Amino acid sequence: MLKICIVGSSGHFGYVLKGLDERCKITGISPGTPEEDMSKLEKALLELNITSKRYEDWRRMLDEEKPDILVINTVFSLNGKILLEALERGVHSFVEKPIATTFEDLERIKDTYWKVKDRVFFAAMFGIRYRSHFLTAKRLADEGATGEIRLVNTQKSYKLGKRPDFYKKRETFGGTIPWVGIHAIDWIHWIVGKRFLSVYATHSRRHNLDHGELETTALCHFTLEDEIFASLTIDYLRPHGAPTHDDDRMRIVGTKGIVEVINERVFLTDEKGHREVPLVEKGQIFEDFLREIRGQGKCMVTPEDSILTTEVALKARLSADTGRIVQI
Repeated sequence: MLKICIVGSSGHFGYVLKGLDERCKITGISPGTPEEDMSKLEKALLELNITSKRYEDWRRMLDEEKPDILVINTVFSLNGKILLEALERGVHSFVEKPIATTFEDLERIKDTYWKVKDRVFFAAMFGIRYRSHFLTAKRLADEGATGEIRLVNTQKSYKLGKRPDFYKKRETFGGTIPWVGIHAIDWIHWIVGKRFLSVYATHSRRHNLDHGELETTALCHFTLEDEIFASLTIDYLRPHGAPTHDDDRMRIVGTKGIVEVINERVFLTDEKGHREVPLVEKGQIFEDFLREIRGQGKCMVTPEDSILTTEVALKARLSADTGRIVQI
């Protein structure tokens, strides 16, 4: 039986609840900060008839419960600090992205992970990889449908709604590029498989509906090795009347064809024409994470992926803050 503890209720703990099986048990939950609202998690556990002990201090929870797995999804600026402690304690972690909101925290995580990587695993919550449309795009690229990839365009568009107060401060939120844009950075890294070399980015806080320092729009231009270019547009301006909360898109341009992900559908254009491609079966990230922990397979999201994409996202944020090209 794997013992699982959860810190916080501010991220995508839903991945965990959907991936649980009879060999897992959530034994403890705790807020990351005294003021964190835990009601979403508590309600979700109640609906699933899951009973776990409530702690007010996550360190005490780790001391007493000694979990096999720690789920970290609290105020974003704390996720990296808690991950660092989990690594030091030898606890496997499923952690909200970005895994750190500062370069200093990221460097400490890197240093500690290299020391314990033979016995401790962690993965960022890049669950969008596991959706059918992105798995299909990945399969097409791997099978050579695009030929040599030369250009990638990505889009992340969300409804803003009313966000918790910690979104209103860069110090606690971390920024829209690392929070929202990191997903598309992950797609680029995962599908293209080439090294990021530099980024030039811009972002704006205008029209953020009194959300303080939260950026509502951003644009990133990445240069990868072999003169491959990738773009990322991010916005929190998706209208309330839109049929879905998010609008994720990707366009992969290669020497033999173009793959497009739009409205959860996948299209291929090549010398045979333009057509929709049947979707492969979706996956589930926490189930994949559990297979890794149990030695039954390899998780598609690795600690190295989680570190790299966080570094790229933080450097894109730095570029947008400073108005200059940043080397990666």
